[in-house]
Amino acid sequence: MAGSLSLAIWAALGITGALVISAIQLILLVIAEQKSSLRITLTKGWLLVGPAAIERAFIHNFAPLDFEEFKRIRGVDADPASYLQIRFWVSSAIKIDLRDPKDKTPYWLISTNRANELAKVLNVAEH
Repeated sequence: MAGSLSLAIWAALGITGALVISAIQLILLVIAEQKSSLRITLTKGWLLVGPAAIERAFIHNFAPLDFEEFKRIRGVDADPASYLQIRFWVSSAIKIDLRDPKDKTPYWLISTNRANELAKVLNVAEH
């Protein structure tokens, strides 16, 4: 699509217009990629996922999910009170069960291409 737009601008306005439009498209694509990526950070006492953070002490259980499990949990078996950070283009996830008496959120569902790695890091951080 970006190439088609640049080609159309080139045909109508010449090379300068096409270069300007291509540069604008590139900048917008980089910004979109940065805004849509999900940052997951695990520190000694906290798990940060996007804008949310939870103390490690409140994480009760966690499990990496394959595509079928992820599809089921975000669909027919979804809990409306859960916290979701999912991207439709990612096919695996991790489900993190919580135990916080002050928060009614039962679990976090986080899409990530590295669900098994995140589970291993959470397991190491637990001990």
